[in-house]
Order: sequence, then C-alpha cells, then structure tokens
Amino acid sequence: MHLPATEPGPRVLHITQPVDGGVARVVRDLTAAQLAAGLHVTVACPADSELASRLRELGAEVADWQATRSPGPTLLSEVRRLRRVLAAVRPALVHAHSAKAGLAGRLAVRGRVPTVFQPHAWSFEAVGGVTETLALRWERWGARWADRVVCVSEGERERGVRAGVRATWSVVPNGVDTARFRPAPDARAVRAALPQLSSLSGTGSAPLVVCVGRLCRQKGQDVLLDAWPAVVRRVPDARLVLVGDGPEAARLRAAAPEGVLFAGAAPDAVPWYEAADLVVLPSRWEGMALAPLEAMACGRAVVLTEVDGARECLPPRAPELAPVPVGRPEPLADRIAALLLDPAARDAFGAECRAHALTAHDVGRATRAVTELYGELLGGGGWLSTEATGPGPAEAVVPAPAPPSVVEAAGATTEATTKAAEATGTTTEAVEAAEAPAGAVTENRESIHT
Repeated sequence: MHLPATEPGPRVLHITQPVDGGVARVVRDLTAAQLAAGLHVTVACPADSELASRLRELGAEVADWQATRSPGPTLLSEVRRLRRVLAAVRPALVHAHSAKAGLAGRLAVRGRVPTVFQPHAWSFEAVGGVTETLALRWERWGARWADRVVCVSEGERERGVRAGVRATWSVVPNGVDTARFRPAPDARAVRAALPQLSSLSGTGSAPLVVCVGRLCRQKGQDVLLDAWPAVVRRVPDARLVLVGDGPEAARLRAAAPEGVLFAGAAPDAVPWYEAADLVVLPSRWEGMALAPLEAMACGRAVVLTEVDGARECLPPRAPELAPVPVGRPEPLADRIAALLLDPAARDAFGAECRAHALTAHDVGRATRAVTELYGELLGGGGWLSTEATGPGPAEAVVPAPAPPSVVEAAGATTEATTKAAEATGTTTEAVEAAEAPAGAVTENRESIHT
C-alpha cells in the first residue's frame, strides 16, 4: 500500500551498478514505491540497460551513467561522470546500491548531501588476497560518507561490524511482491507450458529441483552440480534445472552431470518456481537473497546455505530444515534428497514459507521502511502520510572515529595500499582520492560540479 504524499516530495537519486539480478529488482521496487509516495526519483545507471527501460516505464527519470560492474582503471572517469549527474540532478538525498555504486557514489558526493549506502552483500566477501584487503579498508573508511548504511539482514550488519565498519546502521529485510509471487493452482500445467522442459525427459511427474540465479561463483551452482550425483543415487528420477546466465555458464555446462537442464536467463522466474518441487539456492555469500523469498512466496520449500540473511528469511522451524554449510556438497545432497523423498513434509514446509513471506517479507514493508528513513535523514518527511503502513527499520549506531591520517584511514602502510590498488587496476590518483582527509574534500567543494 502506498499512500499519497502530503507535501511535494524531495528529489532522490539512486545510483546502481549492477543493473541486473536482485540489486536491480530492489531498485525497481523502491523506485515504484517512492514515485507513488510523491518523491521525485532519478536513477543513475547505464541508459542502454534493461533496468533503465523498466525504470522509464515506471515514470522515473534515468541519468545515463556508464560504469562497469567492478572497480578498475575506469573508476576515476566514472566518478567524474557521476559528479556531472549530481550537478544536473541536484538531489536532496543519494542512495547508492552495491559495492561499485557505493564506491563511486561516495567518492563523488563526499558527504555534501545526505547519503544512504546499501551494500547488498559486502564487497570484501567476494574477493581474496590484496583485493579483499583493499575492499575492506575502503568500506571501513568510506562509511564516514554515508549518513546511513542499510543492511538487508542482521547478519549482514553484524558482518560489517565485525569487519570494523563503523557506521549508523538500519536493517531493512528484503521483500517481494507476494501478489505476483504466489502458489500456482496446478504445477503440472505450469510444467507443460515451459518449452525448455521438453528437452529434459521424464519431467512430467519427476521430482523437479530448480535453482534460480546468476551463474557465477557467488551463487554456488558448482557446489549443487557436485552434489547432484548423490541426489540421483537416492532419487533416480530427480531432475535439476538451472535458471539464469552469467560468467560461469560455460564452465558449469561442461561440468554438469546427466539430467541437468540449463534454461538460460528468464525475464520472469515465476513459472519456474511454480513448476518446482523444491528450490535450492547454494550461495557462498549474500546479504539476504531475493530468490529464496520469491520461491517462499510461491509456496515452495527451499534449501539454503548458511550465508547472511538465510536463517533470518526462513520461518521458525526445526533444525533439520535450517541452512546447510556453505560449499559442502554432501550435506546439500542429503537435504535435497530428504525433502524429495518426503512430499508431505516438503509441502508442509512450503506452506509455512508462503505464510512467512506474507507476514515478514512483503515488498511494501521494505519500501515503506526505506522511504521513512529518507524522511528521518531529511529532517521531517512532511511529504509522507502520517498513517503507518508497517514497521520502520531497526537501527544500530556504531560511532565513527575521529578523522584519521591517510595511513591510519587505510589501516596499513602506503606500500600495502599501493599493492592492493595495483591488484584491482585502480590508479594511484583514485586511491589518493579515496584516502583524502575530510578537510581536503571540503576545501574542494566546487569540484562536484566540474
């Protein structure tokens, strides 16, 4: 439910890269809700992306911001382009999504306007070695340029605190459209209508396991493929479908055992959830993934790994249905096989998942909490209706330290920082910009418009 604004709303700038997957879905949901609430919404992202097209359909303004998905040699030019966007839009508040936009956005804004950073899973979890070191140091230091860090699970917030990120936090669990994602009256009919399944023999009545997600290391499909032969030994007619595309597609196809279908990217994953007997998300790291919530809203039992947000998103349940260890095929196979062999328990769990999604993970709760947070940061929010539509975000404050020296801010020697920068392809100038003391930034206030 979105109530009309009572006063003209402020101008909000969302900055996002990536432009696909769960992050894009969150940006679309927030944009739709905030437009309905009377805010002026602009999104900075590549203008030629599918996300940009979807945002324009919603009525949002799109500011072309050409940026790669990962940090690298193009970072400085991307920050400059973003400063031009800021000068044109002149937002009252900036909301940067995910690691790349969070890096470029905070370097471009540098605290000049209220800034919200939403990591959507921490960048330092995705890498190793000196790159991890650099990402961790940046998140620790860059937190000073975020008026609020919004996490999608308490686990994600706790991971940031343990890593030494000192910030003012809000926890807003992810939500999904529970009217769109809902149980199908006839799953067999849904299967019959999916043309991709025709290439996979015996799927009409066979137990069907579905995994929806970008084909990449984070999502852990390789672990699922390693587990699959053990599943088939116990459930010989079981079939597996991987829905999605990504950088690991070719390698995963080459390693896939018999009985696995690669369905490719799906503009609408709902039919796949509806067709599934069981949905498996074997991720290596997350904040709180959307795919499990979508599957739960469709009334499907899910098997998750013990990543941030997994335990929090599930309904209260016996330990035998808790998330399984990350990266281990054996317990993953055991859980999948056990649920496939017990349809009654599986269906009961799916019904619990649907009920829990309705009460705890409806998208309206999440979007309302974020919009109310904007009102708090902007000093009032008279443009919001005073009638509550759901609980606001949980907050936790970890005070920021006094501004450190350049070396203290990085948490290491200049030599170590330089090596880490070289590992990611980031220029020395970019590192210096990221490590500039707050006073130096203020003295160059006009540079945001250059």
